[in-house]
Amino acid sequence: MVYYIIEWEVIETKKIIKYVDKPLLVVSILLFIVGLIMVFSASNVTAYMSHAVSPYNYFLKQAFFLFAGLLMSLVMIKFTTKAYGVFSWGFIIIIIISLLGLLVIGQTKNQAISWYDLGPISIQPSEFAKVITIVWLARYYEKNKTMTSYTKSLFPLGICAIITLLIFVQPDLGTAIIYTVIVATMFLAAPILKEIKLKTFIGVLGLIVFAGVVFLGAGKSLLQARQLERFDFRNPCDKLLTTGNQVCNCYIAINNGGLTGVGLGNSTQKYLYLPEPYTDFIFAIIVEELGVIFGVGIILLYIFLLYRILKIGRESPTNRGALLCYGVAIYIFLHITINLMGIFGLMPMTGVPLPFMSYGGSFTVCLIAALTIVQRVSVENGLLKEKKEPTKVIA
Repeated sequence: MVYYIIEWEVIETKKIIKYVDKPLLVVSILLFIVGLIMVFSASNVTAYMSHAVSPYNYFLKQAFFLFAGLLMSLVMIKFTTKAYGVFSWGFIIIIIISLLGLLVIGQTKNQAISWYDLGPISIQPSEFAKVITIVWLARYYEKNKTMTSYTKSLFPLGICAIITLLIFVQPDLGTAIIYTVIVATMFLAAPILKEIKLKTFIGVLGLIVFAGVVFLGAGKSLLQARQLERFDFRNPCDKLLTTGNQVCNCYIAINNGGLTGVGLGNSTQKYLYLPEPYTDFIFAIIVEELGVIFGVGIILLYIFLLYRILKIGRESPTNRGALLCYGVAIYIFLHITINLMGIFGLMPMTGVPLPFMSYGGSFTVCLIAALTIVQRVSVENGLLKEKKEPTKVIA
């Protein structure tokens, strides 16, 4: 019999399986399967016509990423959430070093130096930074339970500010925004005095306004010209040949699909109208091929998945478990919201992948890691609850 160690107890494998959140697991697997199918459907034309590789190229790579993520999750689920926190400091240091290294040897992709080119695959450190920071902050705010001093409360924000700056200068505005909101959410959810939270919020807001005034007064901008162009996102079809090309073609794809879609594999917009339709724009291809009804179904599954994660967080008796779940929930929620709002023309496109659906190794592995962390919290919730239940005595 195989056993796992949780703090000072030895737990049977069957109990790990028993307390995994089954609804969350089923929905996660279903979404990953749909995503894998749609990556193949959305990528086969571009792979063959634009990159001169096999139509199965991105499908096979995504399948490999999912398999690698599965193996990683089977290892991760063995460790307690406390163990995650012990290693998180080391990973934070690695992330900072790797982000600094990008400035020297990073690979430029989509006009941003965000990747390490490792031959057949590329690694994006900023994606790993999100999940690692969630674990690190949960551990830090649990270990320092009484946050009554500004030094202890704000120290992790200083570390996270360094990481945010390194992501911003790549430049990767979308990832920098998501990372900042994740950190802010966990800071607000942590057991810190309300006075410290309020003064910190006002101080940060004041610094942002001051920096904006200084740069505008000097005739400069924090954003590059191509980033500023994205803020002109209204009426994209009026700018079809310039900044509105991608979003307008998303509109065309969604309109083509109607309620029931044109059929799996029958999209016309994937024929080089949308650049890399298997990444940021995959939801438009999904709706074109499978219809609005199917697209709404995916959104409902997203809502259910987030509900299960928050439920596990609320039921956690430890601050660590709750913060881990809340951090993962806001991480997934932000990716869904920013991606879909960009596609629907409600905000600028920022190159943020759609969870479970978009092609991408770094993001897929990080998403699986985040979901595994939540499942580990669920397991620990069940084990702690089991300990507190009185033993039944049979007369």
